[in-house]
Amino acid sequence: MDVSLLLEYGWVLLILIALEGILAADNALVLAIMVKHLPEEKRKKALFYGLAGAFVFRFGSLFMISFLVDVWQVQAIGAIYLMFIAGNHLFKTYVKKNSDEDTEEKEAKKKQENFWWTVFKVEVADIAFAVDSILAAVALAMTLPKTGLGTIGSLDTGQFVVIFVGGLIGLIIMRFAATAFVQILKRKPGLETAAFLIVGWVGVKLAVYTLAHPALNVI
Repeated sequence: MDVSLLLEYGWVLLILIALEGILAADNALVLAIMVKHLPEEKRKKALFYGLAGAFVFRFGSLFMISFLVDVWQVQAIGAIYLMFIAGNHLFKTYVKKNSDEDTEEKEAKKKQENFWWTVFKVEVADIAFAVDSILAAVALAMTLPKTGLGTIGSLDTGQFVVIFVGGLIGLIIMRFAATAFVQILKRKPGLETAAFLIVGWVGVKLAVYTLAHPALNVI
């Protein structure tokens, strides 16, 4: 492998690490928001399950690249779910008018929400973020020239390594970001809106991936 190829791979890897870091941080922020209504001890457990799910789904997605790229239905479900939770949050925050009494009632109801239902919603969000993460990584890695070192699945070995390393670093960032975001949200609740706007954008991106899929060929 010549120097110019190494430099090109190194540059794309840096870009991918930054991209995965942003997606991982947003994923961590969404996890923190989804569990914050739970009592302290249950919140820690739900956050642990959420992070564990994120690790499993993101790591597993590295070995399901062909499936995730080829099956548009998976992309569509992820897009719909992310756009729904973003739209639902913004609607409740800015459109639906609640009295103080209604708000208190809603908060009390949320605190009684089933622990495992919260974990389930967190895991579905993890899957959607994992799909978006791997599709973004594949799109970036596919711009790289082939190394001639063989293939892993449908990818050149060099391209796969770039995706793998970028995804792994993204997971490490998420591990430390999630706990920090829980504390930050207590001090700056306004961050929730920013986070859900990003979630909506990720959902739109996934929808574009879906519509551009060869099986649909809408755009």
